[in-house]
Amino acid sequence: MGARSASFCYTSEMKARRVPLRHTQQARALRRDATPEERTVWRLISRYRPKITRQLPVGPYKADLACRQARLIVEIDGSQHIGSAYDAHRTAFLKAEGWTVIRFWNSDIHSNPDGVARAILLKAAELLGGTHPQPLPSREGRERRRRFS
Repeated sequence: MGARSASFCYTSEMKARRVPLRHTQQARALRRDATPEERTVWRLISRYRPKITRQLPVGPYKADLACRQARLIVEIDGSQHIGSAYDAHRTAFLKAEGWTVIRFWNSDIHSNPDGVARAILLKAAELLGGTHPQPLPSREGRERRRRFS
């Protein structure tokens, strides 16, 4: 076995991983088997910026949708999550890690998918600094002022 081939004889377990392989595999499976509500919201927001990802592993949890740049996590929940102690513990963990968590119910997505997508994008913009609360009035239709007389 030559020196060159010895340098390529390592396994993936020897590489340092930011996220454990098990978490990555679970996230991939969740992306593949997404709920119809997750697919609906993803279809509406995936083409916008800032970039949003699906099933992001954060600690021991997987976020349904997340914007890394804004540190925003979006959870899409069904009625089985009402009053869930697990969800409260999970949200507390994520907030302690510096993430902002917003939740939408499946019924919200069924009744107003565009509104949910807009709310997610607005929250991401707000967390990234957003726009000025009182933007300048439009200059459209005005004559250009002469710089020199």
